[in-house]
Amino acid sequence: MLLRLATHAGVVNESNSFRAATPNPPRIGYTCTMEWEAPAIVLDARPYGEGDAIATVITEDHGAHRGLARGGAARGRAAVWQPGNVVQARWVARLADQLGSLTAELVHPAAALAMEDRLALAILRAACAVAEGALPEREAHPRVFAGLLRLLAQLASGPEALGAFVRWEAGLLADLGYGLTLDECAITGATEGLVWVSPRTGRAVCDAAAGEWRPRLLPLPQFLRGDAPGAAAEWRDGLRLTGHFLARDAFGHHHRPLPAARVALYDMVSALAESAANA
Repeated sequence: MLLRLATHAGVVNESNSFRAATPNPPRIGYTCTMEWEAPAIVLDARPYGEGDAIATVITEDHGAHRGLARGGAARGRAAVWQPGNVVQARWVARLADQLGSLTAELVHPAAALAMEDRLALAILRAACAVAEGALPEREAHPRVFAGLLRLLAQLASGPEALGAFVRWEAGLLADLGYGLTLDECAITGATEGLVWVSPRTGRAVCDAAAGEWRPRLLPLPQFLRGDAPGAAAEWRDGLRLTGHFLARDAFGHHHRPLPAARVALYDMVSALAESAANA
């Protein structure tokens, strides 16, 4: 399904495998290596030493995975390791728990394509930063990977990509065990008039049951309950909603703040919503 989606999006169409360098038991004097090769999305690359980089990628089967990208910060290879790029990655190490080495061939230059669109670039950077910071390393989250791949394909759709981004964050929360319950009221069980979310439980609340708690509740943007694209104010409210639970649960449990790129995206969308309201 993922490879069919990727092919449809024009992003990747490569094989994915995990194997030892030899199927036979290691012989005396023979060094066994661990390796895998798979389509991947670059999440982060930080300079290390003289021209190298510590890169983090995400794959369908291996989750967020770090490795040493030799020459990854050098002029000739830095463009490959830009966050958001889709690559064919290969990881090799002597032992499974070592950092290992990453090499990659560029498949889809998402970072370069988003460079001239300020909002698309902000969405791309925020998504990569959230995935890199929230996902446990080397733990497979295929739905998060597939959703991020779809998000890359939707960046060219303009502001409506914000709705896709918020839905992707909600899916990431669910995959980590912090899913939101938005289909019925936590108090009455009603399925209509759901306009609030409890910041404590992540469950929807209908307006009639909100009562005196209304000022403390988070707005529930209606595009999260259907296929409507939403508008600037709803996208802002959606970012506030998922951002609250990301900050409290996915990042807060590790005593880390939301990534700066995610905060910057919220500020940008808040400004868009304010401009729309004043127009």
